[in-house]
Amino acid sequence: MPDNQKNEGISPLHAYRITVLLIDDQAIIAEAVRRALSSEKDIDFHYCQNPTEAIQMATQIKPTVILQDLVMPEIDGLMMVRFFRVKPETAQVPIIVLSTKEEPEIKSEAFSLGANDYLVKLPAKVELIARIRYHSRSYINLKERDEAFQALQESQKRLAEANRTLQRLSSLDGLTGIANRRSFDETLHKEWQRAMRQGTPLSLIMLDIDFFKLYNDHYGHQGGDDCLKSVAAALEGSLQRETDFLARYGGEEFSAVLPETDQAGALKIAEGMRAAVQEKKLAHAKSKVSDHVSISVGVGTCIPKRDGKPEALISSADQALYKAKEEGRNRVKGSDPAA
Repeated sequence: MPDNQKNEGISPLHAYRITVLLIDDQAIIAEAVRRALSSEKDIDFHYCQNPTEAIQMATQIKPTVILQDLVMPEIDGLMMVRFFRVKPETAQVPIIVLSTKEEPEIKSEAFSLGANDYLVKLPAKVELIARIRYHSRSYINLKERDEAFQALQESQKRLAEANRTLQRLSSLDGLTGIANRRSFDETLHKEWQRAMRQGTPLSLIMLDIDFFKLYNDHYGHQGGDDCLKSVAAALEGSLQRETDFLARYGGEEFSAVLPETDQAGALKIAEGMRAAVQEKKLAHAKSKVSDHVSISVGVGTCIPKRDGKPEALISSADQALYKAKEEGRNRVKGSDPAA
């Protein structure tokens, strides 16, 4: 198998050969069929004299056509047709019934049970080979179409999974692993529309790291990156509901969309975020408010109206964040609930 097919997990289409299974209790018939097919280099011939072993043999060799006697000891030939048709491994394999009987009623019953052809044995060599090739080719085409369709489905499935992965990655911030600004904008718009339809409160938290520029200058960009990742982890761990959405808004600023949350609930969550960052005890030698990394948090809340826009809620939370900084940082402030 080529390496690219191994890597992609695609099974190549099988190169089918014409494979004949003859089921007949008369060895003389088997020898006649074998001789008729001996000059056909692309046809493999198999013979089963015992009908009770035929199902197992068919499962093993996977014939492309079955030649079957109608009258056999132990098992009636028509019953054999029925057996083959109920087995998943042979349900679609063409069956050519061989018989000395030409009664229309018997032929009709054979076809009704699933036989594909009916020959009075033994037909001329040219006719036998023609029938074998015709039915085998039809069966092989069917199998190849099925395999091609299955391969296509697998390919489409993997493509869909890759697209979902790509979409997920494109919605994440590369540094912190939480949602990025683009995802924030989409989520806020979606939750705004939902809250407007349901008439429920929607809260937004905007926060940033106190004196982060001084932190970056003192500890270096790698230290700054590590700080951002630690803060993001603390913020994410402080959110309990699956519906709460955390994102990196930009730089050292983070945001959280809180559906169906009034101002009191949002302030409680915001305070939990502030405390979670404090508990990290990340040293900040240049901070003017604490020995450790701290955050300032603003909370905006409203019940969205049709004539309103999400930007108004962002502005409200931003104003509250500004108040938190103005009053000394490392604290939570809420804005007046908007109508």
